[in-house]
Amino acid sequence: MIKQLTPNIPDYELLDTGDGEKLERFGRHVVRRPEPQAIWHKSLGEREWLKADASFLRDVKSEERGEWKLKPEMPSRWNVRFDYKDMHLRMRLALTSFKHVGIFPEQAANWEFIYDTIEELKQSGIERPKVLNLFAYTGGATLAARSAGADTTHVDSVKQVVTWARENMESSGLDGVRWIVEDAMKFVEREVRRGNKYHGIILDPPAYGRGANGEKWILEEHICRMLECCSELLEKQNAFLVLNLYSMGLSSMLARTAVHQAFGTPMMEQMGELYFEDRSSKQIPFGTYYRFRR
Repeated sequence: MIKQLTPNIPDYELLDTGDGEKLERFGRHVVRRPEPQAIWHKSLGEREWLKADASFLRDVKSEERGEWKLKPEMPSRWNVRFDYKDMHLRMRLALTSFKHVGIFPEQAANWEFIYDTIEELKQSGIERPKVLNLFAYTGGATLAARSAGADTTHVDSVKQVVTWARENMESSGLDGVRWIVEDAMKFVEREVRRGNKYHGIILDPPAYGRGANGEKWILEEHICRMLECCSELLEKQNAFLVLNLYSMGLSSMLARTAVHQAFGTPMMEQMGELYFEDRSSKQIPFGTYYRFRR
C-alpha cells in the first residue's frame, strides 16, 4: 500500500520552503538550512527568513560542510520532545558542520509504527521482542523500540553519535540499550555467522558513509548485500522491517523490489514518502520509506 506520511510533532514546524532552502522551528528556536528539493519560490519575505536564530552557510569549497551564523540568544544545544501514547522522548539538538541538528523529524512517523508494532508483538506472546537498529544516528527509532519494551541493539560507526544517542536515552528516562560502535555491514555479517535472530530490523542507511575503521558505504552498491544479511537475521514470523532511503531519485517502489528479492513477499507492507507541509501548504518529501510486517 502506498501511503504518504507526515507526523504530528508539536516541537517541530516547517515554516517555509523555497529557492533551495527551508525554514524550520525546533522547539523555541528557528533554523534556516539548505534544502535542494525546494525548487519553488519562498512564500515568506526575506525579512521573515532573517529572523532565524541560526542560519547555515555552506562552505564554498565543500558541498556538504559549512558553518552556522547564530543570533546572540541562540544556544549551542537545546532539547525537543516527542510524545506518543506511553512513549516520551527527549532529544538533544545541536548545530553540526553538516547542517544537521541531531533529529530527522519526519522519522517520527516510523517511531509510532515501531512502538505500535512492538506492542502488538508483545500481545501475541513475545514477551521481549529483539530489535536491531542499523545506521542508528542519535537514536530516535532505538528509543521508540526501547520505550515499547524491546530488547534493543543500536549500531552506528561514529562514536560521538552513539554517545549522543545514549544521552538521549538517559534524558528520556530509559536504559538497557545495547550500544555498538561498528560498521553496520560488518556487524550484520558477524550476526549472521553467529545465528542471531531479531523480531525487528530498522535500516536508515546514508547515500555515502564511512565505517569505524574507514570502511566505505555506497548505498547503490551495498544495499542488496545488506538486505540479504538482514533477511537471515529477521525471524520468519512475528517480525517487521523498516527501511528508509534519503538518496534523491530512489523511490519506494525500488525499495519494495529490493526488499522482496531479499525477504520474499510479506503479509503487510506500506511504502511512500515521509513529508511535511509548510505554512503555505507547500508539501516537500524528506525521505522514502518502506516497511512490512510478517
